[in-house]
Amino acid sequence: MNIRWMAKNLKNRIVLSAGIVSYMLLLLMRIPLSRVIGDAGAGLFAPAFELFILTNLVVSYGMSSAMSGIIRYRVKRERYRNAGKVFQTAFAMNLVMGTVAALFLLFFSSWIAETLVLEELSRMAVMASAPAVFFAAVTGTFRGYFNGYGMGVLTAHSQYIEKIAMFAGALICGRAFYGYGQKVAALRQVEAHSYAYGALGAMLGVFISQVIALLHLLLVYVIYAGAFKGRLGQDNSRRAESRFEIQRMIVVNMVPFAAVAVLSNLFMIADQRYLNYCMNVTENGAARTAGWGCYYGKFAPLLGSCAAVCCLFVHGMTGKIANAYEREEYRNMRERMGRAIRNASMVSFPAAIYLAVLGKPLSVCCYGRVTAQSAVLAGWIAKGAVVAVLFTFCFLFGQILYKMRMLRELFLAAAASFAVHLAAAYFMTQRGHMGVEGLLCALILFFGVYMVLAFVFLNRRVKYQPDWFGGILFPLAAAAVSGLVVYLLNMLLSGFAGAAVCMIVCLPVGVFFHIFFLVILRVIGEGELQEMPFGFLFIMLGRTIGVL
Repeated sequence: MNIRWMAKNLKNRIVLSAGIVSYMLLLLMRIPLSRVIGDAGAGLFAPAFELFILTNLVVSYGMSSAMSGIIRYRVKRERYRNAGKVFQTAFAMNLVMGTVAALFLLFFSSWIAETLVLEELSRMAVMASAPAVFFAAVTGTFRGYFNGYGMGVLTAHSQYIEKIAMFAGALICGRAFYGYGQKVAALRQVEAHSYAYGALGAMLGVFISQVIALLHLLLVYVIYAGAFKGRLGQDNSRRAESRFEIQRMIVVNMVPFAAVAVLSNLFMIADQRYLNYCMNVTENGAARTAGWGCYYGKFAPLLGSCAAVCCLFVHGMTGKIANAYEREEYRNMRERMGRAIRNASMVSFPAAIYLAVLGKPLSVCCYGRVTAQSAVLAGWIAKGAVVAVLFTFCFLFGQILYKMRMLRELFLAAAASFAVHLAAAYFMTQRGHMGVEGLLCALILFFGVYMVLAFVFLNRRVKYQPDWFGGILFPLAAAAVSGLVVYLLNMLLSGFAGAAVCMIVCLPVGVFFHIFFLVILRVIGEGELQEMPFGFLFIMLGRTIGVL
């Protein structure tokens, strides 16, 4: 029985964590990619990849989420013929949408590069994103079909295969095309061509990953085709649904999710346009592409990966909160909500503080020796580290809103925060010429407004009263004290030890002191410590000093 429980728990973790882990792989891919094709190459790759992600949110993830719920409803009621018709209708719709999106990227690539993001040489990479979008649309349809039949593990495996293939493909193709671009650049006496070809190669690697993911899903579909066909003999459909009915249901379910997803991820395209304009106006246009490439390929992955790790610690709790609400177990729901907020505080507060304190050794470990650029990057990390906290709480409250079907409120939060971000970024970069610092302030406002609005909308429904001391203030105090220890230790070691040694020593020491102070402040108890690695040490210490 214990083995079965462990197997089921592992299966659930694989499915639940697939989205976050995939997101982390997308971020981490940029770190070595920026070293392979250079900062300028990453700056030219950015608009193509962001447009791929945005269209992918609509034609792949949006469609997949919409059709999976519709199919699941029919499968539970043994309406297999109608479930098959949903798949066929969604497949046709996605082929059309994927084709339109791909043609738009293909024929409007010059306008996107020259006018939308002010990066003329990114045109080739934008064109290469067109076939990737088309294949992603088909892939999303198969994922929604398998999810609807309760085969989430297969779709999770597909996501992992896709992102690993993308990671490898972008690096290999980026390196190969960058080498070819160097020859073109030498011939034309224009160095920028090497970066443009590197970005093109990286985007072709993304396209190859979509082909691999589709082939994997097609193979799975062929393997299970007999089982799906056998269920038709058990069909219990009362009537055959028309394609118009199914199309209407798909659109109604897809549009809110796709709109929220796009509004929550659109800021990167806008920020690149703002920064490029600011650099041109301040006569720094020569460093424009490399500056954005450093922000996009170095700063954003470190900050985003830190936030994604924090989200892993609260993601599994959002479904339980929504389930308790559905069963009208309001007391249980509020208790789970309190634990989720406390967990988010215990993880995100120290993560943000350590990120700010250890920004310089972290950037050196990831990107090489100490340079003027690493100092600038460390400054950005110190200023933007609070985003890790805001992102974690945005993710927590947003997921609960989504799973409680409060899509209107979620859309309002996303739309309002994006509008605030656009206005703030415009005035800080195009009027105040603040550059990256202006973007960081606008980014903090984006997630801050999102977090506040999502919590207000959620609290209107659940009537939750936060435990300000045990849930927020005490974890913040423990994180601040442990952060001070890490800061002093880093100052001591940085004089004679390398960046890697500082990271290896400071992080475990900081985590130890953070957990120790959480025990002293009675934020966590003996039961929770027993579930932690090396928790017995803190239990012994707690009993020795009399706090347990």
